[in-house]
Amino acid sequence: MIAPASPLNHRSLYRLPWSPTDNIISWLEPTKNCNIHCHGCYSANVTGSHKSLETIEHELDVFERFRQTDAVSIAGGEPLTHPQIVDVVRRVASRGLKPVINTNGYAMNPELLHDLKQAGARGFTFHIDSLQKRPGHTGQSETELNDLRLHYAEMVAREGDLSCAFNATVYGANLKEVPAIVEWGREHIDIAHVLVFIAFRALTGDLRFDYYVGEKRIDEGKLVYSKPTAERTDITARDIVAAIRTSDPDFAPCAYLNGSEALDSFKWLMTLRVGDKRGIVGHAGPKFIELAQVSNHLRHGRYLGYVPPRVHARARWMMALAPFDAGLRAAMKKDLAAVVRDPMRLARPLHLQSVMIIQPVDLLADGRQSMCDACPDMTVFEDQLVNSCRLDEKLQFGQFMRTVPTTVKHPAEQPAEVPAHMAEEIST
Repeated sequence: MIAPASPLNHRSLYRLPWSPTDNIISWLEPTKNCNIHCHGCYSANVTGSHKSLETIEHELDVFERFRQTDAVSIAGGEPLTHPQIVDVVRRVASRGLKPVINTNGYAMNPELLHDLKQAGARGFTFHIDSLQKRPGHTGQSETELNDLRLHYAEMVAREGDLSCAFNATVYGANLKEVPAIVEWGREHIDIAHVLVFIAFRALTGDLRFDYYVGEKRIDEGKLVYSKPTAERTDITARDIVAAIRTSDPDFAPCAYLNGSEALDSFKWLMTLRVGDKRGIVGHAGPKFIELAQVSNHLRHGRYLGYVPPRVHARARWMMALAPFDAGLRAAMKKDLAAVVRDPMRLARPLHLQSVMIIQPVDLLADGRQSMCDACPDMTVFEDQLVNSCRLDEKLQFGQFMRTVPTTVKHPAEQPAEVPAHMAEEIST
């Protein structure tokens, strides 16, 4: 377990075992249409872009051809705008996969929530942050938006037996408010099972690079994530952890995915908090998440993604793994001390809450693009799996773009080198 306030070191954490072909999630986009605007969105809002059920079935076939997966994130666009979203969920569930709807929640109501659960939905991830243009909430702070988060958490809890997650894009403007969301999560640890923070990224006319597709220089301004902004585009997972530790110095991540180019970076950084509404007693450590992932793969042939609320509420039972995990041992000691002071504490469950931090693509100084190694959010484009966060490049140009430092002459612009022996023949 990481000591309180210790520097993050990837060698002290568990490297999550996910791979491109064996992962916890796949990313399905039934539509590009959306009903609100988010400043950090990397998906174009396209009216009339709803996919047919036949197309969706085909994309699920592509996932099954290339990828062993536990859950399918149904995203977009705003998936709840798709007129057949209940049928989409039913098609995913019929394949033995866990449908999880990624939504801004604006179109959600109890009746639709019930229908989605009946169709097989296993959970919801609500995207709420302060740089959204959401009717009735535009311009609110993250602290003010906690009331909206609670509205959706309580709606999901009333329906019952559904995972409830919240994600927020982190900008320079709201980085200091991340602790308020984390504290809200602790206060509602029984109904808010997962918190996700995604560092903002955008192309902002960076003069350090030229942009190419193949040998052709392109206008990156066509991309939805090329936008003028005063917001920071270099926030890292370490920055977000540092912000959280200003109010919770014991905050201790346990597992990660590294960058494809920057191997010591944290692209997906997982923390598992153990506690109840009165406080956090500790954090599960690297061995716990390793046991959870490996044992699930041994039993079911896939890594573990979303779990129902009843599993989150069994954190005290998970203490049985304390002999293997230093984090759980420390949490168990703190919980036992609290039980001695207040024996009635045993009547209240301890909950496990996941806090995930995602650091999207980074442009390195030499032009390399450091992606999430073994990206969980792969989607389908022309019968192949591609990174969902860069899908717009495929849609605009047919390929991912390359970044070339402006101080480096692109190969297509340089004269071809002539081998020495040919140069002698030419000169004679």
